[in-house]
Amino acid sequence: MARIAIVGVGYVGLTTGACLAQSGHVVACVDVDHARIEGLRRGVVPIFEPGLTDIVADNQRTGRLTFTTDFGEALADVEFVFIAVGTPMADDGRSADLRFVHSAVRDIGRHLMAPAIVINKSTSPIGTGCAISRILEEENPRLSPWRVVSNPEFLREGCAVFDCLHPARIVLGGTDEPTLEAVAELYADLRCPVIKTDLNSAEMIKYASNAFLATRISFINEVARICDALDADVSTVAQGMGLDPRIGQEFLRAGLGYGGSCFPKDVAALRAMAADAGLHPQLLMAVAEINDDQRRWVVERLERELGGIQGKVVAIFGLSFKPETDDLRGAPALDIASRLSALGAEIRVYDPVVRGRVGGAVVCSSVESTAESADAILLATDWSEFRGVDWNKVRSVMRGRLVFDGRNLLDPEQVEAAGLKYVGVGRGGRRLGSPVGVTP
Repeated sequence: MARIAIVGVGYVGLTTGACLAQSGHVVACVDVDHARIEGLRRGVVPIFEPGLTDIVADNQRTGRLTFTTDFGEALADVEFVFIAVGTPMADDGRSADLRFVHSAVRDIGRHLMAPAIVINKSTSPIGTGCAISRILEEENPRLSPWRVVSNPEFLREGCAVFDCLHPARIVLGGTDEPTLEAVAELYADLRCPVIKTDLNSAEMIKYASNAFLATRISFINEVARICDALDADVSTVAQGMGLDPRIGQEFLRAGLGYGGSCFPKDVAALRAMAADAGLHPQLLMAVAEINDDQRRWVVERLERELGGIQGKVVAIFGLSFKPETDDLRGAPALDIASRLSALGAEIRVYDPVVRGRVGGAVVCSSVESTAESADAILLATDWSEFRGVDWNKVRSVMRGRLVFDGRNLLDPEQVEAAGLKYVGVGRGGRRLGSPVGVTP
């Protein structure tokens, strides 16, 4: 059992703190957001993440998990301090904004009274670990030499609790083996591979991982557009590719492109780091351009199918950037809705979790009410709820008959059996029905 402080109770900090408490450690979470801390003390978890509310409540009851705005209280007698604050894209649109990281480091330096290992979980550019050490030395030379470790997170929104308790790997970067071993002991019960390396390499593993996954998404979306042009079915193509063990199935689903808080900013940040080092990151530039083009392509396809957008009603099913989360950051649905609205469309939206007004869109409470009088439906988030839509009911309330499956989630035959027109992403060669079968 270790005594741990978590600085920042956003998505990563809250999940990490709750799961470390679940593993038996004593965890104090500190944040400058008073409203968020007060809510957590009352048991109000500010994000939608399956399983997180129960883990937070269970560990609050045992006293292993506490929340405070007082840094002195949180950092008293701790052995480990995790930095888990946001690193949004900077105003220049290319690099990571480290203001919150630097502020957290200064608060740690000012309030920590005894030596502790400082662990950075915030996604930060290569060289941040060394910068953290310098700031800590400036703020509190009495505790020198400071021990700093980079421990990047690899949490998937919607599966974050599972990923935290069943990680595929733990990455630790630092300057000495005893410090890395002490941090590795925090995760000893998780029984997964532990990579111990230098600070810069650990930080690079995070960026390279996200950039590679984004690359796979952009690759299959480019293939999808080629499939549309050449009358092939990208779903079958991806399945055939994925059965090759050198390739695999993950992140080969054509759709609206990647979104969220990580992939867009991490690809941009890695591009910026490469450019600042005098390199020309051609592949990363193409990955981002293809992702932008995918949203534009969807709008152009809708415009072509509808004979124009002006005055049309478009119903959007799903708003969050992926299912099992209420996160709207970088959500393709919002970008596409904004583009359609600028062309004169009326937008109606429904999401199983996201509530409240979204821009100028009409937010509805059900699939049927969203589809009412719609000229077209765009499925933008692949929530499992949408698999069970009664398309006959939907057809009865629509004005038009176009269903654009932006995630290739639906069974085209079911949609078409209701008298609707099905359009998918890269499904031009669909002739044998869906889903595609594989003969052992």
